[in-house]
Amino acid sequence: MHPVTEPEIRSSFVNCSKGDAKRLHVPRNLNEKPWDDLDFLGWSDPSLPGRCYLVVPQQDRLTGVAMRYQPGGSGRAQMCTICLTTHTGHGVSLMTAPKTGESGRLGNSIGTYICTDLACSLYARNKIRPPLGARYREDLTTEQKAERVRTNINAFLTRLES
Repeated sequence: MHPVTEPEIRSSFVNCSKGDAKRLHVPRNLNEKPWDDLDFLGWSDPSLPGRCYLVVPQQDRLTGVAMRYQPGGSGRAQMCTICLTTHTGHGVSLMTAPKTGESGRLGNSIGTYICTDLACSLYARNKIRPPLGARYREDLTTEQKAERVRTNINAFLTRLES
């Protein structure tokens, strides 16, 4: 992923109002992110527990998504549907996002289980490991795992925008 700026992030959101995008917390340490190892930028809002955001590069644009989750999670082992990392405890959460367009204005949303820390790209590249979780042994290369992350996150966005 190429480095992105705060104005690019704020203008990328597809499932919240421009006013909400203007007010949301954007990470201050953008220049410190491991951009070469990221397939998307994900972060939690420290001022609003249970709020998090994704910014995903797509073919010709960035797509930003506002999501919610229940802090604390289920406490049992679960697998992320994006990177297929298994976490114990509260490492995976059901993230829900309002759909885009008229469907979203009617209150419809979608959800999927994602690493609570939104570090799927780093797990797929073995840059970090879950504290108590485990990854299944796979014969895929690091690039194939990264491609799977991109495929799965784009499938989530397709569901969001349909």
